[in-house]
Amino acid sequence: MVWIMVGYLSGSWLAALSVCRLSGVGDPRQHGSFNPGFSNVLRLYGPRLAAVTLLLDAVKGMPAVLGAKLMGYPVWLQGLVGLAVLLGHSFPLWHRLRGGKAVASAFGVLLVLVPGVALLSAVIWSLLAWRLRMAAMASLISALAAPLLCAWLAPEYVIVVGGFSLLVLARHGLNIRRLRRGDEPPIRGS
Repeated sequence: MVWIMVGYLSGSWLAALSVCRLSGVGDPRQHGSFNPGFSNVLRLYGPRLAAVTLLLDAVKGMPAVLGAKLMGYPVWLQGLVGLAVLLGHSFPLWHRLRGGKAVASAFGVLLVLVPGVALLSAVIWSLLAWRLRMAAMASLISALAAPLLCAWLAPEYVIVVGGFSLLVLARHGLNIRRLRRGDEPPIRGS
């Protein structure tokens, strides 16, 4: 299916790498948490570059998912296109499968498929990140909340959103270990 391939290809463009390269700063995969995503860019290079990374990672897969939705594909197929975006971001072939954790990309996919769930998950993430100063904890809790919110707001998408959440949780394995040890870095450096 063409939309699945487009989803993977668009997802596999890692915005953090382009943003950092164009700004003349180091590759985020070589510093900090070694993750090419919003939180690491924020810790390393500040809110301006992090905001651009977040925006680009969120919107990059939206056209593929929107295309599948507008074509009237069934929910499960829309979900496969969204999953392809997240897998592309997490495991990009041209970066030796070293991608990001798919939180921002998942937000963009959810914004197309289930906007209410996306916005409430973003509010949960923002409040927790502000209060706890830990992006990983905010990401884990908002990923757990998304299928519950979906069961309430868009039950036909609950299995799809649950699958997205499982991928995001799996991608945070290292963060979970660091949280248990108490050495997860804060959003803003110490």
